[in-house]
Amino acid sequence: MRAMVKVALLYGLLAFAWMLPASAQSPSASSAASAPQPPVAAGGGPETCLKCHGTEAKIITILQTPHAVKGDPHSPFGQEGCETCHGPSAAHVASRANKPKVTFGATPDDTGTFTPNVVFKGPKISAVAERNAQCLTCHQSGLRMNWQGSQHQRNDLACNDCHTIHVTKDPILVKATQPQKCFTCHAEQRADSFKFSHHPIREGLVVCADCHNPHGSPGPKLLKEFTVNEVCFTCHMEKRGPLLWEHEPVRESCLNCHTPHGSTQARLLIQRPPYLCQECHASSGHQAQPFAGQNLPGQIAANVRMMARGCVNCHSQVHGSNSPNGAFLTR
Repeated sequence: MRAMVKVALLYGLLAFAWMLPASAQSPSASSAASAPQPPVAAGGGPETCLKCHGTEAKIITILQTPHAVKGDPHSPFGQEGCETCHGPSAAHVASRANKPKVTFGATPDDTGTFTPNVVFKGPKISAVAERNAQCLTCHQSGLRMNWQGSQHQRNDLACNDCHTIHVTKDPILVKATQPQKCFTCHAEQRADSFKFSHHPIREGLVVCADCHNPHGSPGPKLLKEFTVNEVCFTCHMEKRGPLLWEHEPVRESCLNCHTPHGSTQARLLIQRPPYLCQECHASSGHQAQPFAGQNLPGQIAANVRMMARGCVNCHSQVHGSNSPNGAFLTR
């Protein structure tokens, strides 16, 4: 008799618990049921994605890039294919209605549509840090080791703001197109490149990356070396020295006399001689006398040492001299 009563009570409790709303059940059980599930990979390699995207011109060109080398275990296609960069996409493959977006996975919204967690383009673009995190999983070392804390990183620049992944040749990596990519932000340097005297950037002989490392540098202004002079000496080796007689402003910084991106004066000078020289040499002596001679009415006799090229007429070795008689940079 007692056993039958116990069984009846047990069935009654189970029925009561079944009728309780979800809010009255155990908090741990409710939270476990509502917790988002980790994204699942679709698998199958790039072929799974190419079933739908294999006819898209903007997508299929990635097969001609280093990212698509299956024999390289460090490349995306050598690992999980498209999902290496785009994230586990089983939900995307199962739900063909949502548009393809770069994502680390997808969670359904209130309507049941799978929305990407990270979007690289479009009106629902994700934060810069989230977009860069995917690229930095592979591209953290080498020239990019100083990215954290660099000027571009502090100004919220994303990798895909400069780089184009699904193309055979990334425009930012081609000499003919790289400057135009940089000029989209650096308008002042673009204007300088049109000036009379400029580095041959528009001619395709020099590009921004020859002097700057856009991914970060221990030097100023994203320079590839620690100082301005070290960058200049990579091309202008004859100015490096060592020299017997040195010109102090030259040893300090090439920018004391030159502007690198373009100038209205010859040889990228910030202004023409003798006025450039007189910024330092204007206290006494002949360098302070641009005109000399008799001051007759209506007539001024010019100092021949200041005509034409000015100081450089005599002091031709302005970057330094190795001649025993070159103390004044005259030879």
